[in-house]
Amino acid sequence: MKLAEALILRADCQKRVEQLKQRLIRSAKVQEGDQPAENPQELIVELERTSDELAALIKRINKTNSASQFQEGGTLSDALAARDVLSLKRAAYNDLAHAAAIVQSAYSRSEVKFKSTVNIADVQKRVDALSKEYREMDSRIQEANWRIEVVE
Repeated sequence: MKLAEALILRADCQKRVEQLKQRLIRSAKVQEGDQPAENPQELIVELERTSDELAALIKRINKTNSASQFQEGGTLSDALAARDVLSLKRAAYNDLAHAAAIVQSAYSRSEVKFKSTVNIADVQKRVDALSKEYREMDSRIQEANWRIEVVE
């Protein structure tokens, strides 16, 4: 199985666990004399089975990421960490650009005036550069996901 397929299965299991949780919550209590729409014990068995399947997939994916060479001598795990950091930095700079944008509402002359402490154009250029770097890194990771076989 390719890594990309395992990632799709992982996402499916995560959604299934969440759905089972919601179904269990809905079946957790009923009015006296009524029956739940679904048998909670059967849902619990299915939740346990799906959770075990999810754990096994996550372990295999993590082992594969750690064992797979990516580029520049790093592993796929290293690339995923770098991509996550790019995403965090991009979000921080994007939030900075939004916070620095001044919208003056002039109700009277006594209103407090604000000024930006950073060059918004420079910050936005940094956001754009980080976004591009993220997209390129993500594309290389996605390509690798379709090449790499999952570790057994």
